[in-house]
Amino acid sequence: MEKTLAQFQAERLATNERILTGENRVIKRFFRLDGETYEDGALPAKTKELLGLVASLVLRCDDCITYHIIQCVRCGVTVPEFEEAFAVALVVGGSIVIPHLRRAYARMDEVMAAAAR
Repeated sequence: MEKTLAQFQAERLATNERILTGENRVIKRFFRLDGETYEDGALPAKTKELLGLVASLVLRCDDCITYHIIQCVRCGVTVPEFEEAFAVALVVGGSIVIPHLRRAYARMDEVMAAAAR
């Protein structure tokens, strides 16, 4: 069963907190590197989040897709921009991406509706 948006966010927060209470420097550095990668630079954060979303669709990681959709909405990505990114992922990944694309559309609608409230 697919997690609700609230369940996804709560689980992600709790598990990240648990992971980061550990002492492993490699894990902590990787998490920091991951966060820094998506900050504004030569490419704006919005573009980087769309790139992350496309990669997540092609790699078929539903948790990653949800995360990047949330971040994309925070960066102001519009429905037409989402759809162009979805099209790139579909062309790159092929028909095996379609089930994840279905869930991505549903999650996009859910996150955008929540952001509009």
